Amino acid sequence: DASHRATVGTFLAIRAARSFVIGMITEVSVQTLSIAREQGYEVTAVIDLVGELLLDREGALCFQRGVTNYPAIGDPASLMGNEELRLVHALAGEGMEIGQLHQDLGLPAYVHVDEMLSKHFAVLGTTGVGKSSGVAVLLHAIMEKRPDLRIFLIDAHNEYGRCFGERSQALNPANLKLPFWLFNFEEFIDVVFRGRPGTDEEIEILSEVIPQAKRMYSQTRERSIRSVEPGYTVDTPVPYRLSDFVALIDERMGKLENRSARTTHAKLLSRIGSICDDPRYAFMFENANVGGDTMAAVLGQLFRLPTNGKPMTIMQLAGFPAEVVDSVVSVLGRMAFDFGLWSDGALPILFVCEEAHRYASANQKVGFGPTRRAISRIAKEGRKYGVFLGLISQRPAELDPTILSQCSTLFVMRMANENDQNIVRSAVSDAAGSLLAFVPALGTREVFAFGEGVPIPTRLKFRALPKEKLPTSEAVANASADFGRTVDQHFIDVVIDRWRGATLNNRLRMVEDNGQTATAAPGAPAAAPRPLDPDRYRILKKN
Repeated sequence: DASHRATVGTFLAIRAARSFVIGMITEVSVQTLSIAREQGYEVTAVIDLVGELLLDREGALCFQRGVTNYPAIGDPASLMGNEELRLVHALAGEGMEIGQLHQDLGLPAYVHVDEMLSKHFAVLGTTGVGKSSGVAVLLHAIMEKRPDLRIFLIDAHNEYGRCFGERSQALNPANLKLPFWLFNFEEFIDVVFRGRPGTDEEIEILSEVIPQAKRMYSQTRERSIRSVEPGYTVDTPVPYRLSDFVALIDERMGKLENRSARTTHAKLLSRIGSICDDPRYAFMFENANVGGDTMAAVLGQLFRLPTNGKPMTIMQLAGFPAEVVDSVVSVLGRMAFDFGLWSDGALPILFVCEEAHRYASANQKVGFGPTRRAISRIAKEGRKYGVFLGLISQRPAELDPTILSQCSTLFVMRMANENDQNIVRSAVSDAAGSLLAFVPALGTREVFAFGEGVPIPTRLKFRALPKEKLPTSEAVANASADFGRTVDQHFIDVVIDRWRGATLNNRLRMVEDNGQTATAAPGAPAAAPRPLDPDRYRILKKN
């Protein structure tokens, strides 16, 4: 019977004196000891002991990790049957079903949801192995098992917007409100210089002007009558007006006599002006001069406070300027951690990061440092404040190993790259590591699960999702299935119009039709930043 063969990765039950010791076969060989051959044995197997089935106080068998009663020579061993597998994988109501066991497809595969979340998890595998659908299975199951949990998903390729239906909200540049003053100093510098290093002179100007702009805004508020001026720093998350900020730089420039210093200030003003005029940055700079402390509203939008039946936020990054994506992820990760910290973990949050190797690279010289630090902080300290981490990556060898090591449950899908396998092998136990030799041969949706979330290293297959719940790129989902259609000039003109529209400096593209005003075609940018006040333009023009 093919289902009862002793092969690498299958489990044995060894009847010891007071328990059934569970072992996993890690090696099978035809090389046997002479004494074994004399007794008729032609094949030997090496096993690693992973746990045991013991009698509980009620006299029922239950599984526990580790071994307290070791088997003796001569104790009988047999392949684990259906009932033993069921006992090992039963999680007493604390598990969530995510698929079927490879060893017996008739048995459901469970994951201990609290152990998986509280000690972080990672899903690793190359493109095309069903990784995204596996993530969707996990998140659907988490929402069912932990309805109190807020889930914040970094969606790098806009794949997940449709697969959670009415239980999620999708944020993108058209509807996100993330005011510039919520960016800390490093993040704001990254935005101003568009991902490139800034000059020391310009950075020094910003470090002096930003706290002054915050104080100016505070002093103009009706409720801000204080006997002591607040000591704002560049990182204090309080609002300030962009017009005040620009005016302060202009005032400094007016007092300078050195031509080089004036040029530096003028360049900085030009940088700020070009960003504010770029409609792609509307999510940051819209209403930049109106003011108002919207931090509570931003937190409510990002982290579903209250949930109103939608516990998940999907942050779709594909529409953001490439040079600002790292800063945005840094802000979001930092705010998730800080909210957990200052709320004493009252509202637990799961922060799930697609393409994690991009934001937390193993190479310290690659990527944006604050983004890596924000994710690292969640990985190292988040569990103390109810902020949990889920990492998804197709390149684990490029992922910061310190951050990956904080993930106590790993879901490993097909990977052919040896460097990727070595990174994963270093993160799991020796017994589990032997299974990684079979990772290149895993089928679609098949996965090895290791760590705290599963009772024993487990090979399973993620359950299939209905079509409407499968992750799909919105670009593909919106495209016509008729790939052979005739492309006429009108089609090309529409494409060019949408292409150019992404950088048009108008607030809303409108068309007049029989006296009716209509919005632009789907896909065109819905909003662009309001121009700054005329005084700001005067400041820029005279320089």
